[in-house]
Amino acid sequence: MPTGLKATSASIAIGFRANEPGPNTFTQAPVDLNLDPLNREVFVVQAIDMTLGAPDALAGVDTAMLASLTTTSQTGVSTLADSNCLAVAANQIRAVGLVDGGVGFSQTPTESPGTILEYIGIIATNDFFVQVEGTNNAVQHGVTGKMYGYRARATADIYAALVQSEVLSA
Repeated sequence: MPTGLKATSASIAIGFRANEPGPNTFTQAPVDLNLDPLNREVFVVQAIDMTLGAPDALAGVDTAMLASLTTTSQTGVSTLADSNCLAVAANQIRAVGLVDGGVGFSQTPTESPGTILEYIGIIATNDFFVQVEGTNNAVQHGVTGKMYGYRARATADIYAALVQSEVLSA
């Protein structure tokens, strides 16, 4: 367990979903963690699994689905280069120049790191956010998943630093 934190729950799984309102339309879904800020409660993220909808297989057209999970609100799908991004997923079909549906590629960089890590992130504010967006698809798609972790109480100085870091790096 990270220094300055005391676990207040067993491991729990929190499900999430975000669906595009229309094809190729960015959408973001907030997920409420119901944290207790008066008791300096945080959520320690141990793993994230995301299942992304398959892009449409259209002859001669590259299509894609992209998704991310972040600790702060975003205006587009994020990347792991963003300090507030905890997980990303991408499904792509490369079909430009082909007369059939093309070749599919899936990219899910280590949503659930090996057991050598105690945690992959700490969420200090009440919500996390799931983003999804398609490219060149004929119909809308979405992302579903689960985030695994536990609730913990932080010392006052650690809690203040976590909240400030999360909010200021948004």
